[in-house]
Order: sequence, then structure tokens, then C-alpha cells
Amino acid sequence: MIRHVVLVKMKKNLPASTIDEILSELTALQGVIPGIIGFSGGKDQSPEGLQRGNTFGFAVDFVDSAARDAYLPHPAHQKVGGFIVANAEGGVDGVTVLDWKS
Repeated sequence: MIRHVVLVKMKKNLPASTIDEILSELTALQGVIPGIIGFSGGKDQSPEGLQRGNTFGFAVDFVDSAARDAYLPHPAHQKVGGFIVANAEGGVDGVTVLDWKS
């Protein structure tokens, strides 16, 4: 399994409805892109104070690296990814991505 983790520094004063729309679009990817076996995400809730400006995050689990690799250029992923970048502080500079094998 490959876990794809994304942390985002969302623009300040972003309406909750925009976050809800992003979550809805991300959740829908599981029904559109083969190989996705799990999704979880939302607004930061940590009391630790170590967010480093990240206010939103999500994880997508893939059956294997081939499924993740097929997801990356998929038009549905590109659409929601563009929406996230458009709402991130500094655009793509406000997005951090890590993947690991589990």
C-alpha cells in the first residue's frame, strides 16, 4: 500500500464552503480513479502548535505505487489539485506532499 499525504496552507479567510467542496471532490476520487482504497482529510484539529502554517490535510491510500502513479496525471486528480493550489497560500508553495509504502 502507498499512502499519499498532502498538507496545505490554505488562504486566510477561506470560506468553509470552499473547504467542504474540496473535501467532496477528493472523496469522489475514490469512485473515479481505480486503485484508491481509502481517503481521509479535513481541517487541522491539532492542539500541539506544530502545524507550520498548514491548516488542511488529507491522505489517499493506494493499493500500490502503480495505482498512485496512474492517479497523478488523471484528469479528475488534476482538476481537484488545481482547485487546492488555487486556494493555497502562495499557490503550489503552500502545498507539501509525502508518500510512503506501508
